[in-house]
Amino acid sequence: MNRYASYTKEQLEEHFSNYLIDSWSYSAVSCFARNEKAFEMQYIYREKDTRSISSIAGNAYHAALKEFFAGYTDDESSPSVVNLTAWAYEYLDDIGANEWRLTDKFPTVEQAKAEATRIVNNLLESFVSELSTYTEQIDRVLGVEERCDVWVTVNGVDIPLPLHAIVDLAVLLKDGSVAIIDHKSKGSYTDEKELSLVHGQQAITYVKAWEERHPGQVVSQVWFIENKTSRNKDGSAQMRRHVFTMDADSRRLFEALLYEPLRRMLEAVADPDYIYTINPSDNFVDMAVLYDFWARTQISEVEDFDNIPSAKKDLLAKRQRKIKDSSVGSIAPKVITNFRKNAASFITLDYAHSNMTNEQKIEHLMRTYNIQVQVAHKIEGFSCDTYLCEVAPGVELLSIFRHSLDIANALDVPRVRLQGEPLVMYQGKSYLAVEVNKKRTEDLPWDAKYLEGRRIPLGLDNYRNTVVWNLDNNTTPHVLVCGATGSGKSVCLTNILFYAVEAGVTDITILDPKFEYAFANLPSCVRVLSDISDIEKALADMVRDMNERVRNRMKHLTLVIFDEFADAADQMRTGKDLDIRDDDGKVVGHEKSLLENFKMLLQKGRSAGFRFVAATQRASVKTIPGDIKVNLPVQVCFRVPKGLDSKVVIDTEGAETLAGAGDGLIHSPEYNDGLVRFQAFYRPL
Repeated sequence: MNRYASYTKEQLEEHFSNYLIDSWSYSAVSCFARNEKAFEMQYIYREKDTRSISSIAGNAYHAALKEFFAGYTDDESSPSVVNLTAWAYEYLDDIGANEWRLTDKFPTVEQAKAEATRIVNNLLESFVSELSTYTEQIDRVLGVEERCDVWVTVNGVDIPLPLHAIVDLAVLLKDGSVAIIDHKSKGSYTDEKELSLVHGQQAITYVKAWEERHPGQVVSQVWFIENKTSRNKDGSAQMRRHVFTMDADSRRLFEALLYEPLRRMLEAVADPDYIYTINPSDNFVDMAVLYDFWARTQISEVEDFDNIPSAKKDLLAKRQRKIKDSSVGSIAPKVITNFRKNAASFITLDYAHSNMTNEQKIEHLMRTYNIQVQVAHKIEGFSCDTYLCEVAPGVELLSIFRHSLDIANALDVPRVRLQGEPLVMYQGKSYLAVEVNKKRTEDLPWDAKYLEGRRIPLGLDNYRNTVVWNLDNNTTPHVLVCGATGSGKSVCLTNILFYAVEAGVTDITILDPKFEYAFANLPSCVRVLSDISDIEKALADMVRDMNERVRNRMKHLTLVIFDEFADAADQMRTGKDLDIRDDDGKVVGHEKSLLENFKMLLQKGRSAGFRFVAATQRASVKTIPGDIKVNLPVQVCFRVPKGLDSKVVIDTEGAETLAGAGDGLIHSPEYNDGLVRFQAFYRPL
C-alpha cells in the first residue's frame, strides 16, 4: 500500500504544499516528456490550449461510445446510428469557438467543425459495422468512463501524488477475466513494433488505477481498439484490436518504462525554480498559444492567470517573482511585449488568396491575435455588409476593437465599423457586428408604403427593417440631424417633409437660412422662411403660440424643420440689437434671442404639439451645445469627417466610417439596442 494513502488531512495539506500540482495522470506524464513548456501551461498554470480537429472529433467519438456502453446489454443486436450521431453532435456543438485549432486547410470554425463531423461520421459508421471487435468476447460491462483518483506504487516506489485516470471501458470477458478497453481514433494505425512503447505505459497506468479502486479485480488484458478515420482503400476492416496481456513480466516492463518520465516530472513539480523548456517541433500543441503563454510568464503576476488553484497561488507567486526578476534582468519588458504581439506569426495566413471569403479573412485575422470568433451570419445591406461574429466566452471584446484597422486591411477596405456595445441581437442570439462598406448598387426610393400612421420612415436598416421617427411619441419629440456635404442630410430632411405631408400633417414650417428650399416646389401646407429676421420672428411667434396652447390646454401638431440652425445662430441679433425702445429711445424691454426661443420651444413645446427637426453640417460642442442636444433625444448622424464629430452627435465614434449618400446611424430611445445603421430613402426635391 502506498504510504501516502495513510496521511491525515493535515499531513496531506502540508505535503501538497511542496508540489505545483496535486495529482498526476498518464496524459500529464506524456505531455511533460514531449514538451515541458506545454506541461507547465496546461497542468501547472491551467491555461487551455486549442485543440486539433482530429482531437475534438476523437472526443466526440468517445462521448458517443460512452453513452452506448452505459446502456449496453449482451443481447444488444446493433447500436442506433441515430443515437450515436446525436450524442457525438451534441459534444461538437458544445465546443466553443476559442477551442478549435484552425489551419490553412480549415481556416474557419465552420470548416473545422464540418471536418470534425465528417471524421466522426466515418468513425461511428465503422464502429456500427464492426461492433463485434468489441462485443464478441464481452460478457458484461463493469464500468464506463470511470474516474479513478488513487495512490499507487510504480516500479516499487510510492508515488507522492495520487494518480488521476479515467478508464474508457472495463469489462468482464466471457472467460471470467477482467479487461480494460481504450478507444482510439487514429489517422493511421500504430506500427506493431512501436505498440509496447507507445501504449504500454498507458496500459499499466489504467491497470493500477482500476485495481487500486476495485480491490480484488485483477486486470488480465488491456485492449486498445484503433478506429481509422480515413477509409482503407482495400476495403479491409477499419478497427484493429491490440491486446496487451498483463502478466508479471509485462507489468514489470511497462512500470519501468513509465517510471522514468514520471520520476522526472515529479522532480520538476517539486522544484518551484525548475525551468520548463519548449519543444518547438511539438505538433500536438498550438505554438502561437504556447509562446504567448511564455511571454505572459515573463511579464505578468500570478493574479493574471485565472485558472490557478488558490492553494497553489502562493507557491506560484514566488515562482513568478523569480521569473520576472530573471527575465527583466536579461530581456527588456518591451522586447517581451513585442514578442507576445508577434507570437501568432507562427501561423502563416494569406489574406490575398483569391478563394478566401471575407468571413474566412475575419476569422483568420482574429486567430493570429489568439482571438477566437466565428462569423455566424452575413447580412447584405445597402451601403455595407454586416458580418455577425460569435465571440468565444472569455474573449475581451475591447481586444477586438483594437484590431479594427487590421480587419480593414485584411478585407482591403479603408475602414470597418465594429458594433459591440451593446451586442447585436439576431435570431435570439447576441453577436459582435463587423460592418464593411461596399459600393452601393441600388437606391432606396421614397415610397408611401413604408408609412404607418404618423411614424415617419427614415430608411431601412441592414436587416430591411423600417427605421422610423414617431411623431406621436412624446419621448421622441425632436430630432437632431447632422452630416457633411454629400452625406445625405438634406435628402433626409426632404424625406421627412414629404412623409409628414403624406401622414396628414398640415402645419409645417421650414426655417432655411441657407435658402436651400426657397425655390423648391413644395406642398401648399409648407411655409419656408429664409431671411434671418423672418426666422427670428417665426420662433418668437411660436413661443407665444406655445404658451397660448398650454394656457388653453390646446394641442396642435406643428412640424418645424430647422435646416442649418447653427448658421442662423451666427446671423441672429444679440446684445443691444434686442433692446426694445419707446418713442423717446429709452430701453423699455428686451427681446429673447433666436437661440433662446429655439431652446424654449425644444424644452417646453413637446406637450403643445411642436416637433422639431434640427439639422447642421457642423458637428461641434459649440454649434450643438449640451442644453440643445439634451432636448433632441433622436440623433441621426450621416458621414462626418472625424470620429470626434461623431461623438458630438451620437456620443460615440462610427459616423466617420460611413459610406455617404444616405448611409446613416440613428440613436433613439425607441431603439433600446443602441445605434442602428440604416440607408435613408431618396427623394429629390
